[in-house]
Amino acid sequence: MANHKSAKKRIRRNEKFQLINKIRKTRVRTFIKKVENLIEKKDKKNAQLAFIEAQPEMHRSVGKGVFKKNTISRKLSRLSNKIKLLK
Repeated sequence: MANHKSAKKRIRRNEKFQLINKIRKTRVRTFIKKVENLIEKKDKKNAQLAFIEAQPEMHRSVGKGVFKKNTISRKLSRLSNKIKLLK
């Protein structure tokens, strides 16, 4: 347990940001799942629209430091390829 005032404040701050980052991760995962569900249903048009909707949210998470840049790039690339392969 922390003894210094600044360390106690840091613990409170970390808990707050941990909650915020958890919400952000969940939000990104929800967007990804929407796209993947549409891909499974072979609905190319709506999958593309959902993908376009998901992109800014995913890039925003990189800017906020929730995900690493390469992780989001990889996820976007794989989703994009899956959509391209739909007939």
